[in-house]
Amino acid sequence: MSKTIDQLAPKAVWQNFYELTQVPRPSKKEEKVQAHVLAFAREHGLEHQQDEAGNIIIRKPASAGMENRRPVVLQAHLDMVCQKNGDVDFDFEQEAIRTQIDGDWVSAQGTTLGADNGIGAAAILGVLASQDIPHPPLEGLFTADEEAGMTGAHHLKGGMLRGEILMNLDTEDDDELSIGCAGGIDSNAQWGYPEREVPSGYEALKLEIKGLYGGHSGMDIIEGRGNANKLLVRMLWDLPTQYQMGLAYLEGGGLRNAIPREAEAVVLIPTAQQSAVAEHWAGLREALQQEFATTDPGLKIDWAPVERPPKMMTAAAAEQLVLALQCVHDGIRRLSPDVENLVETSNNLAHVCARDGQFSAKMLTRSDRDSAKYDLAHSVAAPFRLIGGTVSHSGAYPGWKLDPQAPMLQMMEKLYRELFSESPRVLACHAGLECGLLGQNYPDIEMISFGPTIKDPHSPDERVSISSVEKFWHYLQEALKRVPAVE
Repeated sequence: MSKTIDQLAPKAVWQNFYELTQVPRPSKKEEKVQAHVLAFAREHGLEHQQDEAGNIIIRKPASAGMENRRPVVLQAHLDMVCQKNGDVDFDFEQEAIRTQIDGDWVSAQGTTLGADNGIGAAAILGVLASQDIPHPPLEGLFTADEEAGMTGAHHLKGGMLRGEILMNLDTEDDDELSIGCAGGIDSNAQWGYPEREVPSGYEALKLEIKGLYGGHSGMDIIEGRGNANKLLVRMLWDLPTQYQMGLAYLEGGGLRNAIPREAEAVVLIPTAQQSAVAEHWAGLREALQQEFATTDPGLKIDWAPVERPPKMMTAAAAEQLVLALQCVHDGIRRLSPDVENLVETSNNLAHVCARDGQFSAKMLTRSDRDSAKYDLAHSVAAPFRLIGGTVSHSGAYPGWKLDPQAPMLQMMEKLYRELFSESPRVLACHAGLECGLLGQNYPDIEMISFGPTIKDPHSPDERVSISSVEKFWHYLQEALKRVPAVE
């Protein structure tokens, strides 16, 4: 299509977002985008600083007549989730995102788009650059490494921010005001397993799971979509014992906060049992495709001969691994007893890899209750410990809950009704927002989260609604006008 996203309205947002898509910004490798934002601050003559964690704060004085309003922090994260389809050749550390427009939606060509949270960051830059948007004293807070552990928010020191209100621009439905989110914890498993030489009479097959929907492991976990790692284990179940299968290699998934879409394994089967295994797999494939026909209609399960590797797991090790992975809980553990259709506790078996005698797994457990979060983290660690592996836990972050009677929330609800002639949905989400961590060092800041409509974040199907961005931009500008005076 001839139209490019920097020509879309509102140009103040889309121009900045286009420029962000041209700058590589994977989590933990954000130097280029941080340099871009710092250059923006210098170009506009704005006070700015960067802390040791990579967070950037840009300050802008109040517009004329609003000097006595409560100071506001506009907050978004700079990094993006880097996921691509298996058949797409793309280097997230070097290349610009290839955007495309389809009706009301902007997406990328076979990769994540980075609208999460690039649109929020672009809107902040738009406000900071503006000459005609009335606003109170402002700070733009651009946090680092949100997607891979929220380390920027975790290490933001107290006393750096001057604001009394924080608007987090990382919610992904334009009719929603988020006032709470889940906390999380990472679990990382390691296990060394014995190998043996592949005996004669064995042939190698590569088994592949593809075409799953994937998505955000917090927001989309309630959809019941397939996890490629768990489906791969279902395909391997019984093979070590019934068919004398050897397992040479296994890998699936990727990022801790993305539901795995693809997985594969190289298995070794006695030549005499090849047809029986193919028949067994064909039956399982049909059953799984029927089971996930609604949530993952594109599910593909295929296998084909490959070159025979020199080594494979011992039969006992292969059985242990399959049993352990079968036991690991994946998906929803409990729905909230207090809020309808809100997930309380879940786990994502995000990445597994068995190669050259070493197995590893990454999992992300979420819950808005610390006790439930740690209990499930212990549960998913147990199968790996039982087979002799080790499991470490890291990156724990708290949930966040805003008082439903908070003045800022009431103002934002009233404004939404005035602007759009309907009431917003005020709710908590099962994703991890940075508000909980930021609130640890800034307990007196009143926080709220909102944003435009973004579908399927953390997957190559990520897309953002053009009309929703316009709605969000209008709402943000009006909200800044309504910030109350300092008491």
